[in-house]
Parts: sequence; structure tokens; C-alpha cells
Amino acid sequence: MERQYALAFLTIPDVAPAEAIRIAAETGYSSVGLRLLPAAASGEAPYPVLTDKAVLAEARAALADTGMRVGDVEIVRLKPETKATDFIPFLDCAAALGAANILVAGDDTDHARLAQTFASFAELAAGYDMTADLEFMPWTGVRNAAEAVAIVKAAGQANGGVLADALHWDRTGGRIEDLALIPPETIHYFQLCDAPAEYDPSDAGLIEIARGGRLLPGQGGIDLQAFIKALPETVPVSIEIANAGFNSSLSPRARAVQALAAGKAVIAGYDLE
Repeated sequence: MERQYALAFLTIPDVAPAEAIRIAAETGYSSVGLRLLPAAASGEAPYPVLTDKAVLAEARAALADTGMRVGDVEIVRLKPETKATDFIPFLDCAAALGAANILVAGDDTDHARLAQTFASFAELAAGYDMTADLEFMPWTGVRNAAEAVAIVKAAGQANGGVLADALHWDRTGGRIEDLALIPPETIHYFQLCDAPAEYDPSDAGLIEIARGGRLLPGQGGIDLQAFIKALPETVPVSIEIANAGFNSSLSPRARAVQALAAGKAVIAGYDLE
């Protein structure tokens, strides 16, 4: 089966959804990721595609014109006070875009409560025919793959997934054994990037790299061959290059082209082993 590549939101965050869709279609991706809700835990407003009917209509028209698909939509943050029904407008918008997967972050260190919240959200998402994919990030309430797997298992929802990001996997130890804990059927896609081998391990340092210091695959110190080898070949690869310098020096289209070429080169190296 031919690998499918997705253009992640953070690779071209400076364009409107309709333009991102067209760029993804024109540069050879199979799907595109869109952000509807902010990544920060507080202080940011929802994105216009969620709140402006005209922006949503433009995105839907671009999808129809290009045949492009929406892979994941971002970002659902599950906090101690979260109720799954809070996200019905988000789910309605995601469904209008035909999204397949929902990126979920766990902002609750009480894992028993978080599992219940995740179960409620995943059950609601299933009604929209979408998966709920819990991403482990070392500064959140779900710090590593083992914690994500335990929460998803406890939630017991068929559409519940675990999202592995090469950066976060590396920053949580880069152990193949951790990826082996993830049941293959819960991996609906994974995120690919590279990053400097040396880094500040504080939460602030980790967030700075994650949101603005990622590198093209093959340009950093992450063992991407090991990461790729441990994950299914049948799921989409979302190429996520959040890098402030990359964003300022190249056009969105050029970034999309370079990200896809670098991702394919790293994957080809693995496939030839």
C-alpha cells in the first residue's frame, strides 16, 4: 500500500484554510490538517473557520474543487472541568469539513477523570464518524506513550487512538519499547518532523521547540528510522514543521514542497532497509 502524506497545520499556519487545502492538493499531499481551536491552554480565540461561516464555505469549496481530504483537525484540550458537549460546535464544523481524525490533548493529571472525559468525547466524536487521537506531550497531563495507552484503554472507545509525534517521542526518551506499547489498531496517523539533538528540557524549552523550532526530517538528531519502523505503514504520515525561521524565509507553497520531499526521503531510506 502506498504511503499517504498529510500537510499538517503547523507547516503552513499563516494561510487561510482554503489556501492550505489548495496548496496541499497542488504539492502532492493526500490530506491536509486544519486548526479550529487554539493550541494554548488559554488566552486564544477559536480560529475563523469555526466562527465565520464564509471561511468555512470557502474551505468546503476548495475541498470540492480539489478533491483534497481533511485528515486531522486541532486541537481539543481536555481539562478537569471539560464536558464533552462543550465541543459540539467544533464537531459540527469538523464534520462539515469531512475530517477523519481529531487531535486531543490531555490537560488533566487525574488520569481516572481524564479517561472518563476522553471516553465521553470519543463517544460523541464517533457519532460524527471521527476518531479521537490522544497525543502524548511531556509538558501536559499525558506525558508519554504509556500514559496515553492506559487512558485510551480505560476509556474503552473503538474510535479512541494514540497519536505519536516524533518530537514528543524523542523528548520522552526515544525508546522503541514505548512505541511498541501502542496497539496498532489505535494508531490512525502519526506526526513526522526532526529537531535539534541538544535542547532545554524545561516545559518552556520543550514548548518553544514544538511550536517554533522543529526541523525538516533528516536535519536533526531524532532517530526517525527507528520511529518510522515501529509504526504501521498503512496510516497517514502528517508532516509537521513548526519553525519560525522556516516560516519567514519561504512561501507557504515552498514550505509544503520541502516538507513533503524531506519526509518522503526519510521514509524511502527506511523502506529500502
